[in-house]
Amino acid sequence: MPGSNVRVAVTQAEPAWLDLAAGVKKTCDLIAEAANNDAKLIAFPECWIPGYPCWIWSRLLDVELNVAYVKNSLRLDSLEMKQIQESAKANSIAVSLGFSENHNKSVYIAQVMIDTDGEIKSHRRKMKPTHMERTVFGDASGECFSSVAELSIARVGALSCWEHIQPLLKYHTISQQEDIHVAAWPNVSPHTGGQDLWSMSAEGCHNLSQTYAIESQSFVLHCTAVLGQGGIDQMRTSGGVLMSSPGGGSSAIFGPDGRRLTDPVESTTEKIIYADLAMDLIVATKLFADPTGHYSRPDLMSLNVCTRVKKMIREEEIEPLERVGDDLSDEK
Repeated sequence: MPGSNVRVAVTQAEPAWLDLAAGVKKTCDLIAEAANNDAKLIAFPECWIPGYPCWIWSRLLDVELNVAYVKNSLRLDSLEMKQIQESAKANSIAVSLGFSENHNKSVYIAQVMIDTDGEIKSHRRKMKPTHMERTVFGDASGECFSSVAELSIARVGALSCWEHIQPLLKYHTISQQEDIHVAAWPNVSPHTGGQDLWSMSAEGCHNLSQTYAIESQSFVLHCTAVLGQGGIDQMRTSGGVLMSSPGGGSSAIFGPDGRRLTDPVESTTEKIIYADLAMDLIVATKLFADPTGHYSRPDLMSLNVCTRVKKMIREEEIEPLERVGDDLSDEK
């Protein structure tokens, strides 16, 4: 259990759309700003670099934008990632970063947890992209389970977007005993009152993050992005079904009993939201119900998980043949 209080920062900001270099610079600037305000952890939304591909909800295919998206996605082992790590170290702040991971020109919705020493403590990919996201992103293998890291400030975990409706994935994450959970979302807009799904709205996503806080007894950093008119014009989403108007910011922080700890911020406003987390509140909530501890029934229910990362090519070593006299013995 960490110290009595941990100060955290949740971003509500507009990405540098399809611009890797500018995205890294803005990330480092926000890291420094949060650290200057005494935060020990800063959270970024889903696909913060190079921004969420909003056009996928407006048209089936846009080769030009897709190519630009892959080229500006962030590689795990790259100078750009090292620059972010160095910023975390220089400012003595932990970073939960959501990004589009470029792995040999295939892209995945990914998250890394960087500790205050600049070291990456966990790297994960979204288990399954949601609906139209599958036109851009690949599925994860066992990487999706690397969701919680022991940082110098606390045990911090993360999931992306609608992974928060995956009961088994959530249970596996909760079982790793997070103190703080980062719920990373793209820009999400209020429900219109019409036929659009409430579950995909800002209100619905808040509901999922609040529910996760209650289920896990962890502090939840609900992190969203802002979509401005410049992003709409660049991705040509005006008139689309989703992500077609300015706004989308709805970042918030929830306590382990589900209460909201921060005031709402206008959806078009870029701001870092801060809270001082009283960590003993985790203990107080777990006294009543701990779903992976005293409130569990492993004799009745259990979860089987394959955490191995499965590759397309798997090489197997074959032991050499032994020569016995003039004959070769059977392969061992």
